[in-house]
Amino acid sequence: PVAAGELTMGERSPFRLVILDRDGTINEDRDDYVKSADEWVPLPGALEAIARLNHAGWHTVVATNQSGLGRGTFDMAALNGMHVKMNQMLAKQGGRIDAVFFCPHAPDDACNCRKPLPGLFEQIGERFGVSLQDVPVVGDTLRDLQAGAAVGCQPHLVLTGKGARMSAVQIDALCAQVPGTHVHADLAAFAEHMIRVERKGRADAGESDSGFGRLD
Repeated sequence: PVAAGELTMGERSPFRLVILDRDGTINEDRDDYVKSADEWVPLPGALEAIARLNHAGWHTVVATNQSGLGRGTFDMAALNGMHVKMNQMLAKQGGRIDAVFFCPHAPDDACNCRKPLPGLFEQIGERFGVSLQDVPVVGDTLRDLQAGAAVGCQPHLVLTGKGARMSAVQIDALCAQVPGTHVHADLAAFAEHMIRVERKGRADAGESDSGFGRLD
Protein backbone atom coordinates (compact mmCIF):
# COMPACT_ATOMS: atom_id res chain seq x y z
CA PRO A 1 0.00 0.00 0.00
CA VAL A 2 1.21 3.46 -0.86
CA ALA A 3 0.16 6.95 0.14
CA ALA A 4 2.26 9.16 -2.04
CA GLY A 5 2.84 12.33 -3.94
CA GLU A 6 3.97 12.01 -7.53
CA LEU A 7 7.43 12.88 -8.78
CA THR A 8 8.42 14.33 -12.10
CA MET A 9 11.26 12.02 -12.98
CA GLY A 10 13.07 14.67 -14.97
CA GLU A 11 13.33 17.09 -12.04
CA ARG A 12 16.98 16.29 -11.45
CA SER A 13 19.46 14.06 -13.20
CA PRO A 14 20.72 11.79 -11.84
CA PHE A 15 17.66 11.00 -9.74
CA ARG A 16 18.79 10.79 -6.12
CA LEU A 17 16.83 9.11 -3.37
CA VAL A 18 17.06 8.65 0.40
CA ILE A 19 14.83 6.07 2.14
CA LEU A 20 13.89 6.84 5.73
CA ASP A 21 12.30 4.80 8.47
CA ARG A 22 9.57 6.73 10.29
CA ASP A 23 9.05 5.93 13.99
CA GLY A 24 12.25 6.50 15.96
CA THR A 25 13.97 8.12 12.97
CA ILE A 26 11.74 11.04 12.00
CA ASN A 27 9.34 11.09 14.94
CA GLU A 28 9.28 9.90 18.53
CA ASP A 29 8.64 6.19 18.91
CA ARG A 30 6.13 4.72 21.35
CA ASP A 31 5.96 1.23 22.82
CA ASP A 32 2.16 1.33 22.36
CA TYR A 33 2.44 2.60 18.74
CA VAL A 34 1.90 6.09 17.39
CA LYS A 35 -1.88 5.95 17.02
CA SER A 36 -2.97 9.45 16.03
CA ALA A 37 -1.76 12.74 14.61
CA ASP A 38 -1.63 14.12 18.16
CA GLU A 39 0.80 11.35 19.12
CA TRP A 40 2.97 11.97 16.05
CA VAL A 41 5.76 14.21 17.41
CA PRO A 42 8.86 14.93 15.31
CA LEU A 43 12.28 14.34 16.81
CA PRO A 44 14.32 17.50 17.37
CA GLY A 45 15.97 18.61 14.13
CA ALA A 46 14.52 15.77 12.04
CA LEU A 47 12.23 17.84 9.82
CA GLU A 48 14.94 20.42 9.26
CA ALA A 49 17.28 17.58 8.25
CA ILE A 50 14.82 16.31 5.64
CA ALA A 51 14.42 19.83 4.27
CA ARG A 52 18.21 20.18 4.01
CA LEU A 53 18.40 16.93 2.07
CA ASN A 54 15.61 18.14 -0.24
CA HIS A 55 17.33 21.48 -0.80
CA ALA A 56 20.55 19.64 -1.62
CA GLY A 57 18.81 17.63 -4.33
CA TRP A 58 17.66 14.41 -2.66
CA HIS A 59 14.15 13.05 -2.90
CA THR A 60 13.05 11.48 0.39
CA VAL A 61 10.63 8.61 0.83
CA VAL A 62 9.53 6.71 3.93
CA ALA A 63 9.42 2.93 4.38
CA THR A 64 7.65 2.00 7.61
CA ASN A 65 6.09 -0.98 9.35
CA GLN A 66 2.64 0.00 10.63
CA SER A 67 1.38 -3.24 12.18
CA GLY A 68 -1.01 -1.20 14.33
CA LEU A 69 -3.27 -1.27 11.28
CA GLY A 70 -3.29 -5.06 11.18
CA ARG A 71 -3.71 -5.26 14.93
CA GLY A 72 -6.66 -2.84 14.86
CA THR A 73 -4.86 -0.31 17.08
CA PHE A 74 -5.61 2.51 14.63
CA ASP A 75 -7.19 2.85 11.19
CA MET A 76 -6.23 4.31 7.82
CA ALA A 77 -7.85 7.64 8.63
CA ALA A 78 -5.55 7.95 11.65
CA LEU A 79 -2.48 6.97 9.62
CA ASN A 80 -3.35 9.47 6.90
CA GLY A 81 -3.79 12.11 9.60
CA MET A 82 -0.27 11.44 10.88
CA HIS A 83 1.19 11.88 7.42
CA VAL A 84 -0.81 15.02 6.69
CA LYS A 85 0.64 16.48 9.90
CA MET A 86 4.15 15.34 8.95
CA ASN A 87 3.96 16.95 5.52
CA GLN A 88 2.37 20.14 6.82
CA MET A 89 5.15 20.54 9.37
CA LEU A 90 7.76 19.70 6.74
CA ALA A 91 6.33 22.26 4.34
CA LYS A 92 6.98 24.96 6.94
CA GLN A 93 10.64 23.97 6.78
CA GLY A 94 10.63 23.99 2.99
CA GLY A 95 10.81 20.19 2.75
CA ARG A 96 8.64 17.29 1.64
CA ILE A 97 8.32 13.52 1.73
CA ASP A 98 7.64 12.36 -1.80
CA ALA A 99 6.01 9.08 -0.83
CA VAL A 100 5.19 6.90 2.17
CA PHE A 101 5.39 3.15 1.67
CA PHE A 102 3.99 1.19 4.59
CA CYS A 103 3.38 -2.38 5.63
CA PRO A 104 -0.05 -2.67 7.33
CA HIS A 105 0.35 -6.31 8.33
CA ALA A 106 0.68 -7.94 11.73
CA PRO A 107 3.75 -10.17 12.26
CA ASP A 108 1.80 -13.40 11.69
CA ASP A 109 0.28 -12.30 8.36
CA ALA A 110 3.14 -13.85 6.36
CA CYS A 111 3.54 -10.83 4.07
CA ASN A 112 6.72 -9.95 2.20
CA CYS A 113 6.66 -6.23 3.00
CA ARG A 114 7.19 -6.22 6.77
CA LYS A 115 10.78 -5.19 7.47
CA PRO A 116 13.30 -6.90 7.68
CA LEU A 117 11.85 -8.39 4.48
CA PRO A 118 12.57 -6.21 1.44
CA GLY A 119 9.08 -5.93 -0.08
CA LEU A 120 8.62 -2.22 0.68
CA PHE A 121 11.98 -1.45 -0.89
CA GLU A 122 11.15 -3.46 -3.98
CA GLN A 123 7.96 -1.41 -4.28
CA ILE A 124 9.98 1.81 -4.04
CA GLY A 125 12.34 0.71 -6.81
CA GLU A 126 9.42 -0.29 -9.03
CA ARG A 127 7.46 2.87 -8.30
CA PHE A 128 10.27 5.23 -9.28
CA GLY A 129 11.91 3.00 -11.86
CA VAL A 130 15.33 3.21 -10.24
CA SER A 131 17.93 0.81 -8.93
CA LEU A 132 18.30 0.97 -5.16
CA GLN A 133 21.96 -0.01 -5.31
CA ASP A 134 23.83 2.31 -2.91
CA VAL A 135 20.69 4.36 -2.14
CA PRO A 136 21.01 5.42 1.52
CA VAL A 137 18.55 3.85 3.95
CA VAL A 138 18.26 5.36 7.41
CA GLY A 139 16.72 3.69 10.43
CA ASP A 140 16.98 3.12 14.18
CA THR A 141 16.76 -0.69 14.16
CA LEU A 142 18.49 -3.71 12.68
CA ARG A 143 15.44 -4.68 10.64
CA ASP A 144 15.35 -1.28 8.91
CA LEU A 145 18.89 -1.75 7.68
CA GLN A 146 18.50 -5.44 6.82
CA ALA A 147 15.53 -4.67 4.59
CA GLY A 148 17.45 -2.02 2.71
CA ALA A 149 20.69 -3.99 2.50
CA ALA A 150 18.77 -6.88 0.93
CA VAL A 151 18.24 -4.72 -2.18
CA GLY A 152 21.68 -3.12 -2.15
CA CYS A 153 20.99 0.04 -0.15
CA GLN A 154 23.72 1.78 1.82
CA PRO A 155 22.83 1.35 5.54
CA HIS A 156 22.82 4.23 8.04
CA LEU A 157 21.92 3.72 11.72
CA VAL A 158 20.67 6.67 13.78
CA LEU A 159 20.98 6.58 17.56
CA THR A 160 17.46 7.85 18.16
CA GLY A 161 14.31 5.87 18.92
CA LYS A 162 15.29 2.27 19.61
CA GLY A 163 18.83 3.11 18.52
CA ALA A 164 19.16 5.42 21.53
CA ARG A 165 18.73 2.42 23.82
CA MET A 166 21.47 0.36 22.20
CA SER A 167 24.74 -0.22 24.00
CA ALA A 168 28.10 0.07 22.26
CA VAL A 169 28.26 -3.73 22.16
CA GLN A 170 24.83 -3.92 20.52
CA ILE A 171 25.79 -1.27 17.96
CA ASP A 172 28.94 -3.21 17.09
CA ALA A 173 26.89 -6.41 16.73
CA LEU A 174 24.43 -4.66 14.40
CA CYS A 175 27.27 -3.31 12.27
CA ALA A 176 28.70 -6.83 12.05
CA GLN A 177 25.32 -8.15 10.85
CA VAL A 178 24.94 -5.38 8.26
CA PRO A 179 28.43 -4.68 6.92
CA GLY A 180 29.15 -1.15 5.81
CA THR A 181 26.73 0.46 8.28
CA HIS A 182 27.40 4.12 9.05
CA VAL A 183 26.37 5.33 12.51
CA HIS A 184 25.01 8.84 13.19
CA ALA A 185 23.71 10.57 16.29
CA ASP A 186 20.45 11.49 14.57
CA LEU A 187 18.87 12.41 11.24
CA ALA A 188 20.47 15.86 11.32
CA ALA A 189 23.92 14.29 11.64
CA PHE A 190 23.11 11.96 8.73
CA ALA A 191 22.04 14.90 6.56
CA GLU A 192 25.22 16.80 7.36
CA HIS A 193 27.29 13.72 6.55
CA MET A 194 25.58 13.32 3.16
CA ILE A 195 26.03 16.97 2.26
CA ARG A 196 29.70 16.97 3.24
CA VAL A 197 30.36 13.83 1.20
CA GLU A 198 28.58 15.40 -1.79
CA ARG A 199 30.52 18.63 -1.44
CA LYS A 200 33.82 16.74 -1.32
CA GLY A 201 32.85 14.66 -4.32
CA ARG A 202 32.01 17.75 -6.33
CA ALA A 203 35.22 19.46 -5.29
CA ASP A 204 37.30 16.40 -6.21
CA ALA A 205 35.58 16.31 -9.61
CA GLY A 206 36.18 20.01 -10.16
CA GLU A 207 32.44 20.73 -10.25
CA SER A 208 30.83 23.91 -8.98
CA ASP A 209 29.47 23.78 -5.44
CA SER A 210 27.42 26.94 -5.96
CA GLY A 211 24.09 26.76 -4.20
CA PHE A 212 24.53 23.15 -3.12
CA GLY A 213 23.23 22.16 0.29
CA ARG A 214 23.28 23.99 3.58
CA LEU A 215 25.74 23.39 6.36
CA ASP A 216 24.46 26.23 8.54
